[in-house]
Amino acid sequence: MSTAIQAAADAIKNSQKVAALTGAGVSAESGVPTFREAQTGLWSRYDPQQLATAAAFQRDPKLVWDWYQFRRGLVNKAQPNPGHHALTDLQTYRPDTTIITQNVDDLHEQAGNTNVVHLHGNIAESKCFNNCQGIPTLIDISTLQWDETVGPPACPHCGAHVRPNVVWFGEMLPTDMINMAQVATVACDVMLVVGTSGLVQPAASLPLIAKRGGATVIEVNPDETPITAYADV
Repeated sequence: MSTAIQAAADAIKNSQKVAALTGAGVSAESGVPTFREAQTGLWSRYDPQQLATAAAFQRDPKLVWDWYQFRRGLVNKAQPNPGHHALTDLQTYRPDTTIITQNVDDLHEQAGNTNVVHLHGNIAESKCFNNCQGIPTLIDISTLQWDETVGPPACPHCGAHVRPNVVWFGEMLPTDMINMAQVATVACDVMLVVGTSGLVQPAASLPLIAKRGGATVIEVNPDETPITAYADV
C-alpha cells in the first residue's frame, strides 16, 4: 500500500492537469446512503428504480416528491469527510483540477471544492418539470408557498410541477456537464477514480478515455472494479 501511495503521489506531483471522478463511495464515507441503501422504513417497500423516473413522477408526483424530500433530509445531515477535504487540498496544489462527480449532494462544495461537474444533477436544487424557461429552469422553492401535504409546488412561470434537479432513469445527462467532463478527461494527465463502481455509463468510460489519452489512472476503492484492470495505481 505504501508503494502504491508513493506512486500516486509521484504521478500527481509530476502532473500538469488532474481530473477526479468520484462516486457513491465518497458520499457513503459521510454517512449518505447509496441509492438503494436509502430504502429504509416507509420506503423499504419501494424500488428506487421505479421511483426515479419521469413517468413515476407524472403518475404520482407527491410520492416521488416525498421520497426526494426524505433523501434530501439524509443528505442535509451529512458533513464532508477527509476524502472531500483531501480533494480540496489537491485543488490548492493543482488549482485547475476538475472534480467530476456522480453524486447528487453538495458535499464537495461544502468542503471547499471548486470546479465541480455534477453529472447526475444536484438534489438540493429544484426545477420546472417542463423546463419552461430553458434547460434547466431552476426554481428556488424557499420563495414559494404551497400545501406540502398535496405534493410538489407549481412552477411560478408555467404552473407545471416542480421536481428535483437530478437525472432520472431514462433521461439524458446535462449536455453542458458531460461536455465539461469529457474536456477535462481528455486534457488531464492524471485521473483519480474514487469510490465508484465503474459500472454506470457514461461516467464509467471516462477513466478509459483518459488512459487511452496517455493519462495515469489512479483508482481508490475498497474492492476491484472494471477500472482496476487498466488502472496504473
